[in-house]
Amino acid sequence: MAQTALIQVRVDEAVKRKADVLFADLGFDTPTAIRIFLNQSIRREGLPFEVAKPQPNAETLASMLEGMERFPKQYNNFREIMDEIDSEIAAEESSV
Repeated sequence: MAQTALIQVRVDEAVKRKADVLFADLGFDTPTAIRIFLNQSIRREGLPFEVAKPQPNAETLASMLEGMERFPKQYNNFREIMDEIDSEIAAEESSV
């Protein structure tokens, strides 16, 4: 019998439940699905599926560009946005 090694991975409980149901519908258990994944990765010398950052479609990209043109100011982080909003509110309140 071949030597075996144990792999332990923590995943969200809901993800595990959904995966268990999916793999059962396909006729095998989750450990078998993981072995298939590992063997396919070795066979392909990479992941057995494409990994890429999502690319916006043309309509989304056009909307993003329009937003950048309409609101050209950029912020480094969310705190900068909130500070500016707080300053604008304080200025309005002091003028009343």
